[in-house]
Amino acid sequence: MNSNIFINFVTIYNEFIMAKRISLLFIALFAALTGLNAQIMKPVKWESSLKMTGDATGEIVLKASVDAGWHLYSSDFAEGEGPQPLVITFPKTDGVRLDGKPIPSQKPHREMDEMFEMELTWWTGSVTLTQKFTATKPEFAIDVALTYGACNDQNCIPPSRESFSFTGSAKVKAETPEPVKEEVKKEEEKKTEDSLPADTAVNNDTVAATMAADSVSTTMTKAQSDLWAPVTFSDNNDEGNIAGKSLLYIFLTCFLGGLVALFTPCVWPMIPMTVSFFLKKGQDRRKSITDACTYGISIIVIYVALGLIITGLFGASSLNALSTSATCNIIFFLLLVVFAISFFGAFEIKLPSSWSNRMDATAEKTSGLLSIFFMAFTLTLVSFSCTGPIIGTLLVEAASMGNVWGPAIGMLGFSTALALPFMLFAMFPTMLQSAPRSGGWMNTLKVVLGFVELALSLKFLSVADLAYGWHLLDREAFLALWIVMFLLLGLYLLGKFNFSHYGPADSSIGVFRFFLALASLSFTVYLIPGLWGAPLKGVSAFVPPLYTQDFNLYGESFHEYDDFEEGMRAGVREGKPVLIDFSGHGCVNCRKMEGAVLDDSNIKTMINDNFVVIKLMVDEKAPLPSPMTVTEYGKEVTLHTYGDKWSYLQRSKFNANAQPYYVILNDAGELLSGPFSYDENIPSFAAFLEKGIKGYK
Repeated sequence: MNSNIFINFVTIYNEFIMAKRISLLFIALFAALTGLNAQIMKPVKWESSLKMTGDATGEIVLKASVDAGWHLYSSDFAEGEGPQPLVITFPKTDGVRLDGKPIPSQKPHREMDEMFEMELTWWTGSVTLTQKFTATKPEFAIDVALTYGACNDQNCIPPSRESFSFTGSAKVKAETPEPVKEEVKKEEEKKTEDSLPADTAVNNDTVAATMAADSVSTTMTKAQSDLWAPVTFSDNNDEGNIAGKSLLYIFLTCFLGGLVALFTPCVWPMIPMTVSFFLKKGQDRRKSITDACTYGISIIVIYVALGLIITGLFGASSLNALSTSATCNIIFFLLLVVFAISFFGAFEIKLPSSWSNRMDATAEKTSGLLSIFFMAFTLTLVSFSCTGPIIGTLLVEAASMGNVWGPAIGMLGFSTALALPFMLFAMFPTMLQSAPRSGGWMNTLKVVLGFVELALSLKFLSVADLAYGWHLLDREAFLALWIVMFLLLGLYLLGKFNFSHYGPADSSIGVFRFFLALASLSFTVYLIPGLWGAPLKGVSAFVPPLYTQDFNLYGESFHEYDDFEEGMRAGVREGKPVLIDFSGHGCVNCRKMEGAVLDDSNIKTMINDNFVVIKLMVDEKAPLPSPMTVTEYGKEVTLHTYGDKWSYLQRSKFNANAQPYYVILNDAGELLSGPFSYDENIPSFAAFLEKGIKGYK
């Protein structure tokens, strides 16, 4: 008897060690994928130095070390549809005159790139760029700003920035400024205007001018130019934390989607069949568990590879543009409607049966780990009719959040949830006895998912509607459609009707289905006051904003200017600091902040009493009266819409492009408080406002 106890103890211990190893493997896989961004985002390392070559001459040396397999693009091609070229600017040249342009130590390699369909030039290994200068003052200072892009055979990094600052001394006489003639002063005063016209073209001939100065007219006064001048931040920017939260949100959302996919008719019946196959395959239970775990890990690898392929096909810039692109949001809307109709039983989304047959035959011919991998591939293809719409929805949501690694992290979450039951049931086969049997409840789940897909599709249509100002789906229309959808869902769950594909309605329902119906109908009642302007904070991230509603008993929160210069002038008139809200029609987190924080009574009172509010939509598609030409990183860029203008303002003045983004400025455009990004902590936002009030006083 003692020997049996010892054997059982050893068996349990071995299974514990195996489970521990599998857990470590999962952790390593997740860490590798989440850390992939950090590994490839810095393929180029920069070193800088300044040396004097004479009493008043010197040079700045910039050395780039490029990782093996990567290449750094040069500046010998036009910026446009291709990758980011190397752009070197000098925002500050106090007491120096630049002599010519930066000179590379070697000529770049030139080649026709098939992916970008244009001739590109780049360096590999390392390159040194030398910028010569002549000092005009005994003490001088130079700032250098780099924007560059790099690619390897599979990936490209987003446009990256580096900046360097130098100070030095030279043996030159201090210059005596020439007296300004009175006639020139009067002429400049005569040219002074009260506002910056939207169609102003930028012409700045000095290399030392900042990006902000490039965005305004040469006839502007210094005070007007300062409004667009870059600010200096004293607080740490939290955009990195936002990105981390975004990836965690994507992972958890897709993990939940994977759990839902488990209970579909294409996946759930496969679990006991597959687990039984592994357990009966051999007498060695330990090997059976290992095979089942390999099967689950193969599922994860397949889906993560799908996410990486999506990222590779679209690239960093395309995925980041999806969240605000009206065209893409319309495509997403139509895609989700098709998925919903499929769940309602009108048709099934299937891959060619020959694919799954070929994979099944390949699995039978092979052996060992390769055979198990092809079995997992077969499951992926066979279950596509049920999981395809769910995967499509999750990929759309992950890609539209603008994070380039969103699809890969999303598929990691989805596949982890999908693979866990196969491994757990193999480790603990007695759990299969308590698992629910396949049945009609799976069809009910598909119909419920169809209603959810249909409701979610309206969110993407709303983004395009807001961006182009069509007013086809204002807040009342959106809420009316949602109210009808969730009312019908509640009636369906109560057995009042059914779709013909699934047979007649069943008047007898279970307790769980009753509570789902109760939740759907309760949500319907919750939405109804929104037709009269109730804030509906619980769904504020999805429904259109309150200002699109014609009949609003709730009233506007506070007056918001939609023009930067106009709002700044209002701040001067009223003697108040200016709160700038960089937002977007397609920004989900912006709607969350508005509903959870800005609509709070105390926050609303603080803003009304102490601030002038400027709300700038970076995805606004309304055209400017005339295109506006600006210079960014040494290249001329034409701004066609107001969204282009406000996005450029955020990039040039605040060195940021994420929304929501809040800053508080004084009359001169100087920073008083911020930046403050997405954080639904009301006390933190109140502290941000209080700092701005105290700084202004």
